[in-house]
Amino acid sequence: MGLSTHVLDTMHGGPAAGMRVSLFTTDKGSATLVKSFTLNHDGRNPDGPLYDNDSLKKGTYRLVFDVKEYFAAKGVALPEPNFLDQVSLDFGVAHTDQHYHVPLLVSPWSYSTYRGS
Repeated sequence: MGLSTHVLDTMHGGPAAGMRVSLFTTDKGSATLVKSFTLNHDGRNPDGPLYDNDSLKKGTYRLVFDVKEYFAAKGVALPEPNFLDQVSLDFGVAHTDQHYHVPLLVSPWSYSTYRGS
């Protein structure tokens, strides 16, 4: 299945529908934008996996989640500056024949991630 992501809004107890996300490839400190998208009603990329197994390459990647923008759009009163603006997750793909699922559990004040299945 390649590479996928899923975001859950732990403040409101559901998917983070409407959050903007950007995917980058990274190499020695530089990042190249692959795509940006807005999460669907289920908190996932509306186009499905970010990469399928045939397209996923061994290397390093970055997902950037626009947390501040998302919670502000939901009407959450945020301080200025907000504790979290964007959450950046840098991760590596070593085995292109495996599925790399990168979920994010997020509130305006905290986040958690792991390699899912």
